Amino acid sequence: MNSPGPNAASSQAPHDAVRSPLARALRTYAAFVRMGFVNTLAYRLRYYTGIVTYFIYVSVYYFIWRAIFPHSTHIEGFDFSQILTYIAVGWIIRSFYFNNIDQDMAQQVMEGKLAMDLIKPVNLQFMYVAQSLGESLFRLGLLTAPTAVLLMLVYPLRRPASVLHFVAFFASGLSSFFIVAGINFAVGTFAIRLKSILGLLRAKYFLLELFSGLLLPISFFPHPVQKLLAALPFQYISYIPVLIYLGKINGAQIIVALGLQLFWFGALLAIGDMMWRWSSRKITIQGG
Repeated sequence: MNSPGPNAASSQAPHDAVRSPLARALRTYAAFVRMGFVNTLAYRLRYYTGIVTYFIYVSVYYFIWRAIFPHSTHIEGFDFSQILTYIAVGWIIRSFYFNNIDQDMAQQVMEGKLAMDLIKPVNLQFMYVAQSLGESLFRLGLLTAPTAVLLMLVYPLRRPASVLHFVAFFASGLSSFFIVAGINFAVGTFAIRLKSILGLLRAKYFLLELFSGLLLPISFFPHPVQKLLAALPFQYISYIPVLIYLGKINGAQIIVALGLQLFWFGALLAIGDMMWRWSSRKITIQGG
């Protein structure tokens, strides 16, 4: 029986050395994903009311748009069925990508618990994103999926344009979570210097819903505003994923859209890291 020679052993060792740190990092952050998932179990009852809340949101828009469309068959390329599906699908994926990273960071600062995060031998930004991913995966099963089923049973929503469009939509919706997580972490770093960011959180909440296209398709905005938003990451949170679902983005455009979502996530990670380094130079621990 032949045994591997010394050259084979020496070539395998560097490969294992490279793989081990990555594998350890993946296991570490996977534990934070699990932690976020398990912690959310304690609040699972509130998601039953969340289903009702999202149903009410879509119902309000249904009656608004039904009152508008008798005066026109198409508005900015949308008929009534498309605009209803646009609104419903936008709120459905919002129930998945929504997270409270910035609010959690602000609370940690105010309660003096940020020090416990600082002593952990992990990347703080990745830790918060991983925990929020666990929470979103929990909501996917307990909030997002039931809300989608309820809305499709009650309202005449369109199905995805094709299986390919649905797969791309799913990948785009997952990318939306990471973009929102990157934005929220960057906003959360302001809590270190400002101590209270309640006003900032409220402003971000409403602006994000408006500029992401959740409340109104971006194609309804004035052209100068559309050009401005095209250069920002917000439209990749809701507007682009729903257009993929409806089949208004096709072929190579889907690949470009998914690629730009990954680009913005990477850019927001870099911005968040830069802002964390800037903010962490002056940390004052409150509470205790």
